[in-house]
Amino acid sequence: MARKFKTMDGNNAAAYVSYAFTEVAGIYPITPSSPMADYVDQWAAQGQKNIFGTTVKVIEMQSEAGAAGTVHGSLNAGALTTTYTASQGLLLMIPNMYKIAGELLPCVFHVSARTVAAQSLNIFGDHSDVMACRQTGFAMLAEGNVQEVMDLGAVAHLAAIKGRVPFINFFDGFRTSHEIQKVAIWDYKDLAETVAMDAVNAFRKRALNPEHPTMRGSHENGDIFFQHREAANKYYDALPRSWRSTWARSTPSWAPIISCSTTTARPTPTG
Repeated sequence: MARKFKTMDGNNAAAYVSYAFTEVAGIYPITPSSPMADYVDQWAAQGQKNIFGTTVKVIEMQSEAGAAGTVHGSLNAGALTTTYTASQGLLLMIPNMYKIAGELLPCVFHVSARTVAAQSLNIFGDHSDVMACRQTGFAMLAEGNVQEVMDLGAVAHLAAIKGRVPFINFFDGFRTSHEIQKVAIWDYKDLAETVAMDAVNAFRKRALNPEHPTMRGSHENGDIFFQHREAANKYYDALPRSWRSTWARSTPSWAPIISCSTTTARPTPTG
């Protein structure tokens, strides 16, 4: 597939590739991720279509916690949903991230990684925000330049859809998010051909629907709770294989070989 070249920064690249796979975007701006949501909002207002032929519905909330709740609810309603954040904003999303991962809902959080404010505010980059999310159940992809954001951003969405495991797709705040490079961009028609539509349709069929009511999120005591936690392990065990096949299909021949590893949490035996 021939790809055109365009000059853009990392935030623009993440917004561009995520818009293709997004039906709903729950947003709240925070430095240095704000341009991602801003681009998506502008394109939606202009009527730009995603690969499903629809315009992204953008919902701006009053905090990142509200944006994460929007993502969770929208996913349960059967819409592929995305958000963009960093730092304290990502930390406010952690409670919903456990639910999203535990319910095997496919989504991507695009994060321009930034220092978490401690004794004072710091707007510059480190990975303390994404490191705080390692045990939520989200898989993680990291990029080191704008071209990787463009390519691996697509991989994150495709692997999440196929594997039912949500992803944090992150890159250095200001260093990569605002770095301007000439990159090979995706044609949305090419991206549409890479999507596992059977997985998309299965996701939509699992959506909450008043015509077909089901109960979710009920209370469980310890034993059955951990049995259900372990039941999700097969999806994480299969994720590296799914990720590698997605990577092989959707990245250019000059791209480096990248390894993938997972850590599966299992309850400690009590007897």
